Amino acid sequence: MENLDVMVLRTLRDWRQAGRHALLATVVRTWGSSPRPMGSILALCEDGSLVGSVSGGCIEDDLIDRYARAQRVPGQGIADGPPAFVKYGITADEAHRFGLPCGGTLELLLEYNPDAAQLAQLVAQLEAGRLVARHVRLSDGQAQLEPVTTPQEMRVDAQVLVNTFGPEYRMLLIGAGQLTEYLATMALFSGFAVSVCDPREEYRGGWSLAGVTWVPGMPDDAVATFRPDARSCVVALTHDPKLDDLALLQALDTDAFYVGAIGSRRNNEARRQRMIEHFDQTNESLARLRGPIGLYIGSKTPPEIAVSVMAEILAVKNGVQLPRGMDVAQAKSLRAMPPSDAGEVGDSPACGVPRA
Repeated sequence: MENLDVMVLRTLRDWRQAGRHALLATVVRTWGSSPRPMGSILALCEDGSLVGSVSGGCIEDDLIDRYARAQRVPGQGIADGPPAFVKYGITADEAHRFGLPCGGTLELLLEYNPDAAQLAQLVAQLEAGRLVARHVRLSDGQAQLEPVTTPQEMRVDAQVLVNTFGPEYRMLLIGAGQLTEYLATMALFSGFAVSVCDPREEYRGGWSLAGVTWVPGMPDDAVATFRPDARSCVVALTHDPKLDDLALLQALDTDAFYVGAIGSRRNNEARRQRMIEHFDQTNESLARLRGPIGLYIGSKTPPEIAVSVMAEILAVKNGVQLPRGMDVAQAKSLRAMPPSDAGEVGDSPACGVPRA
């Protein structure tokens, strides 16, 4: 599955190039709980077609009622005009009606009939892998595009909305075993573009997952070809030092937001020692290397291990601080205890935090 923002903007571009009326809705403010974060977008066509999301579905239905189903009434459809703000969930009844969490309120900015040529330019830049800030003047809806080098939070004031759109998040997987297939599947439906490299003929010949790009050659060359950036992650899954180590070192020399390798604590410690002894690395240069990868959830099967790894990757992507010092040995010990005994040792078997 491709990046949701790119999908929304591409579809909106196509509608507008075909001469159809359409609007772009952006979540610009939230209060309390809200289903979607600020900056989330949705496009609505005059025929009721919709792509993207700003809520759990009820607000989308209201927009369709307000604009697409009113298209037959003069002046009530998607007409030209300056952007407009609309709030949902101001009262408890509205929060219940629109399916917002308790106390949740959100505000949308609606842009009517965005310029087709400018949308085409934006989509072209995103498809070329560029990061772009879109500035929308609230007085008349005129938009300008600005190339940027780092992601920025969406901002809005009395004059302008600035929302940054970036290329797809990307994932390079080293190894094409069963775990890779599960992890690649989860990454695809999470919006990542997934590439896989494995020079071993017996694994390469059996690979069949659709939607994944196959990268030929040795893994370290694949990393160089992949050219990881700040929206990329590299995960080694072969357990083979000849395949994993050089690829990981190559990845650590990039801006990839996540670099990690599968393996036990003992295997990961051995990997670090090899890199220090044979590749002139230091503990500091290996600080970004993650391993063992994944959140400890007691997983034993490939699909559950993939869940734990994908959860960690998404947490890092979303800026969530994870307890890297978690005592897995204690967590395993607590998991093996009867519930009453485990409760006396710590409040949380997953985190291994002693009771005060």
